Amino acid sequence: MKLTIYAKNMTVTPNITRRIEKKTERMSRYLLPDTEMQIRLSKEDKRGRRVVEITVPMGNNVILRAEASEAENLFLAIDQALAKIERQIHRHRTKLGKRIREDAFAQIEPEYIEDVEAIEEDAPQIVRRKTFPVRPMSVEDAAIQMEMLGHSFFAFVNADTEAINILYQRKDGGLGLMEPEA
Repeated sequence: MKLTIYAKNMTVTPNITRRIEKKTERMSRYLLPDTEMQIRLSKEDKRGRRVVEITVPMGNNVILRAEASEAENLFLAIDQALAKIERQIHRHRTKLGKRIREDAFAQIEPEYIEDVEAIEEDAPQIVRRKTFPVRPMSVEDAAIQMEMLGHSFFAFVNADTEAINILYQRKDGGLGLMEPEA
């Protein structure tokens, strides 16, 4: 497994690197040897929280991603993010198929999560379906419409590209635009 560590607003000491390598080494029983795991560490200036984001691209449009934050303890945030990744692997093991190691589940006890039965119970359920008209409009019009509705996202047909786009509110207060690729 290839490991890449990025940091923002903080310094990655050799001690932090060793600890991350030790913790992520246990994840290699799930992942193929050529799998890359990207870890982003950051410190939020406002609250001093430590944020850990783990991204594991698994090929063919499959990406595992987990984020955890902790007030003071970076190592606890790392453990929480790894537990989320492990839950995703257990929950989607049939969908991941050949992207994970064949003997990944030979050991019954998961490394980071305590209750394996809760994984299947925690699977999201669709509780409501809603239909809505989509009409062509500019990105600026979609932003105004989203603000007027008070939603955190808005689906619309982009008048310029004639493709369905999704406009969403980012955590930093800005807007994000999702555009499909052909």
